[in-house]
Amino acid sequence: MSKSSAQVMSRPGRKQTAIGRSLDVYYRDKARTAQMDALNAAFVRKGSLVFDIGAHVGDRTGSFLRLGADVVALEPQPSVFRALRLIYGRSERVMLHQAAVGAREGDLRLQVNSANPTISTASSELIAAARTAEEWQGQVWDDTIEVPMTTLDALIDRHGLPDFVKIDVEGYELEVLNGLSTSLPALSFEFTIIQRDLAYACLSRLDTLATYQFNFSLGEEHCMALPDWVDGEELKADLARLPMSANSGDVFARRT
Repeated sequence: MSKSSAQVMSRPGRKQTAIGRSLDVYYRDKARTAQMDALNAAFVRKGSLVFDIGAHVGDRTGSFLRLGADVVALEPQPSVFRALRLIYGRSERVMLHQAAVGAREGDLRLQVNSANPTISTASSELIAAARTAEEWQGQVWDDTIEVPMTTLDALIDRHGLPDFVKIDVEGYELEVLNGLSTSLPALSFEFTIIQRDLAYACLSRLDTLATYQFNFSLGEEHCMALPDWVDGEELKADLARLPMSANSGDVFARRT
């Protein structure tokens, strides 16, 4: 979740683990949590099935559960997955998978940011873009691990068609969508300003699956930035106008 990397890294004086900082950022702010639930309620209700792709420590999973959904949550990093399992492993409404999601089934090489695991990534393009972006200075991907990878199609075969899918995989979003061959009722995917072209490609990919309307939310604001839903070309123009300081956000898509 690169949109919150500055928050997660803003406590250098505290003797706290990287995962502990994530738990602090994503679970302690009650106003943020309420805003997140209000936004998700537009897509998720009691009895919904939701896929949380790139669950990290599960704040979105928690939101979906509070709204009454059943959740399939995936997180590839072993240390982060342990935290996710400690929080939600006893819930009968959560199915946890320690795996990445991409265009094919197999194994995936993940570049780990040990100090800030929320931006660990399988995308070498994201790392290259981060090197020249002021907002990303000081980030270091210092380890590499092999993780199992599945696809959205395989998850749908196993769990059924979800009502909503949240995708937050640090520059690997297009690969996730390339592993999908059917349209979804609604979904969100993270975008970063340093990889706007990737967001445009994701919008184009979705348009090959169905007719969608789009909107977006910036950072951790958890509210729609546009007063009306727009088509893919209009959203590309809106994203192109965002300043570098916007950093990142989530694109929301609903099938028409």
